[in-house]
Amino acid sequence: MDLAGCFQWPHRTRQPTAQGDHKRPFFPLSRAGHFAMTNKVTIQRLPTGVPGLDQVLGGGLPEFSFNLIAGQPGCGKTTLAHQIMFSLATPQRPALYFTVLGEPPMKMLRYQQQFDFFDNNCVNDSVRFINLSEDAATGDLDRVLARMVDSVASFEPRLVFVDSFRSVMIASESTGNPQTRLQQFVQQLGMMMTSWQATTFLIGEYFVETDANPVFTVADGLIWMRQSVQRNSMVRKIEILKMRGQPTLPGLHTFRIDTAGIKIFAPVNLASPTPHLPTKDAGVRPVGAVESRLQLGIALLDEMLGGGLPKGYSLLVAGPSGSGKSILAAAFLAEGARCGETGVLAAFEQRPSRSQNAIVAALMASGKVGLIDSRAPDLSIDEVIGLLLSEIARLGATRVVIDSLSGFELAIAPTFREDFRESLSRLVFALGNAGVTVLMTSELEDRYTDLRFSPYGTAFLTDAIIVQRYIEIDSRLRRMLAVVKVRASAHSDELREFRINDKGIQIGDRLDDREGLLGGRPRHKDLTV
Repeated sequence: MDLAGCFQWPHRTRQPTAQGDHKRPFFPLSRAGHFAMTNKVTIQRLPTGVPGLDQVLGGGLPEFSFNLIAGQPGCGKTTLAHQIMFSLATPQRPALYFTVLGEPPMKMLRYQQQFDFFDNNCVNDSVRFINLSEDAATGDLDRVLARMVDSVASFEPRLVFVDSFRSVMIASESTGNPQTRLQQFVQQLGMMMTSWQATTFLIGEYFVETDANPVFTVADGLIWMRQSVQRNSMVRKIEILKMRGQPTLPGLHTFRIDTAGIKIFAPVNLASPTPHLPTKDAGVRPVGAVESRLQLGIALLDEMLGGGLPKGYSLLVAGPSGSGKSILAAAFLAEGARCGETGVLAAFEQRPSRSQNAIVAALMASGKVGLIDSRAPDLSIDEVIGLLLSEIARLGATRVVIDSLSGFELAIAPTFREDFRESLSRLVFALGNAGVTVLMTSELEDRYTDLRFSPYGTAFLTDAIIVQRYIEIDSRLRRMLAVVKVRASAHSDELREFRINDKGIQIGDRLDDREGLLGGRPRHKDLTV
């Protein structure tokens, strides 16, 4: 069989059928095989319908591209292909899905129907399925290509999927076909689909992306999906190894599969400086340069901060268990609601109904505060950032509380804990770019031999720090509070005692008759000296 004729024939006979076909770039071939191009071609980018994927791809999927979706079994390749297909397929842009698996298409569809993106009305209309398993089992690539040519000629699809293309390769190897023959098949398949102006996806089980493979060379786009297991957690990630003609977001991006399908958590762009957060030259800003401040709602504490917390700043409240961090955070949100602001609480410890004396629960019930209370397993930092930004946008929130960083670290998958410091940096800058004021709490073990403000070594990331500590006086535990820093602003350097009652935090006076407060066991001052 003449394979060259297979991919040239459809190009010669196809007539424009979809609305707008006459506007698409068309490259007639001369007798010498050269493209006759007179001006620059603009490549249209198709929206994939997969949350986060267009951002990772750099704006969408190039139309008429020849792509490979690769990865180990179970990582979500078929689900991704179906989600893209049902998002893009229309009567004007029909899709053809070739299955080369040993199982019938109906078995595959039985499971894909469980996802929200699946549309039964599209099947056999704008979406059609063809089983190539018998053709592929022969190992005859000519027969496989001929069957595909006939199907494409009959249906004239604009989207073509081959699942699993790896099965075609394995079948051809069993017949002793040389590697060059397989490479020729892949090249001709790609040229055939391009000549038909079809955007093509090959889905295949591959484990190592560095293997020499003709498919990797011919493909315009190479989308690699991974899943890894550490302890009892499984994390899925996606990477765009290759996408011709456009820049993509580099690196691995986590994603989750739920009833809605696949959702990719693309990282936030930190290239542009945050207008609210100090930049590298913040140290030369004059004291008192802050123009707008927010009140925390605790008498005397705003005064200790120099008039309130500067708008757009990030505040770290660090202290031991039971010192009142969550109560302070609740007062911060309540004061915002009193001033007509909305807020968001990311709770990684107890639910608001069990702590913070129901203040936050009442704010949530009134719509003044939104809650991020994800109990999903294997959380990633980018997923949490995405949830926060989505809720901030929904409510138009200006205040955010993360309670606590200690619980946050335990909530994410173990694989992300090694880079927790870098992750907190991304989180702080992402929220700063959103223009919100952030209060974070952090569990801090009392060590009276040294003075620490964060167990993660990230205190420098925040703009302001309030530290809470226990001291012992007359065989009783008493609480102390101090403002450690407020960037670009004067603030109090006092250590003040505070109490917690049914009205919240009540800040008292300094213990002027005591010294050595930071040591945990203060002494009476010698007033005779």
